[in-house]
Amino acid sequence: MSTPSSAPPSAVVIGGTIAIDHVKTPEAEGTDLLGGSAAYAALAASFFSPAVSLIGIIGHDFPKKHLAMLVGRGISLEGVERSENESFTWSGEYHANMNERTTHRVGLNVLENWQVKVPASAAGATVVVLANMSPDNQLEMLAQCGVEGRNEGRFVIADTMDLWIEIANERLHEVLPHLDLFVLNEGEARELAGTSNLVKAGRLLLEKGPRHVVIKLGEFGAILFSATKGAGVELFRATAWPLEALADPTGAGDTFLGAMAGYLAAQGAPPYDRAALRQAIVQGSMLASFTCEAFSTRRLEELSGEDLDERLELFRQATAW
Repeated sequence: MSTPSSAPPSAVVIGGTIAIDHVKTPEAEGTDLLGGSAAYAALAASFFSPAVSLIGIIGHDFPKKHLAMLVGRGISLEGVERSENESFTWSGEYHANMNERTTHRVGLNVLENWQVKVPASAAGATVVVLANMSPDNQLEMLAQCGVEGRNEGRFVIADTMDLWIEIANERLHEVLPHLDLFVLNEGEARELAGTSNLVKAGRLLLEKGPRHVVIKLGEFGAILFSATKGAGVELFRATAWPLEALADPTGAGDTFLGAMAGYLAAQGAPPYDRAALRQAIVQGSMLASFTCEAFSTRRLEELSGEDLDERLELFRQATAW
């Protein structure tokens, strides 16, 4: 673990990948972009919480301008390890409908033997976010944050991806009982639950341990499943903001994740009631819609709180009945 510092305790700590992305779409191309699950999530969380700590690893080639932007947003980089090796990179191309993409190259580089190191200033954060990384790394982060089983006064959120469901399923199942909120997309939910029915998948995933499950539906929004004190399951269905133009969907799901974490942390200490969780989903969905309007984090970097409030109000008007 890193040497303790005099920095104030974080409200949100987010661990995961920090990457250099190269993205091509039918309309444009971007290189040396800020990418990675934790980077997007931390930036999103900073819209709601002034005390966000980022945990990850970068190489010698990581662009300094990306680090400067994150610091400028008030995000602590004390938990970002620097390596002499090359940074984690992803190169991909989106096709005409933007729902399909081809990964051309993944350079694991610094991630190959990475072990999580959570600084003391971040270990006691109210909201702990295990962004997309291996279940082994997620378990390391839980241990270093002092999360054993369920901790009152702490709220743990985790994401995953199809790769970990396929190659690290047992370890992923070790993570699930620690979670207050488990977030995954519809394909991953179907695969992990072993059913094509998303309502049934939500119930089966709750039985694996999390208190709440969010299944992301991309441009169609998300579904929240919550275990009740009885035998039932409570559902909340939220739509997404309709976009006329989609520039780059990379990182939208990670933005959604981080925005939920930041919003919840801003409400104070958990437990969070159903109203807070529902509002977190709406806030996350609206912020994620901005991510899609430009390459990488460029739209979020210029976004104001007033822009987000305006879209939230338009969303209220569009969904009232």
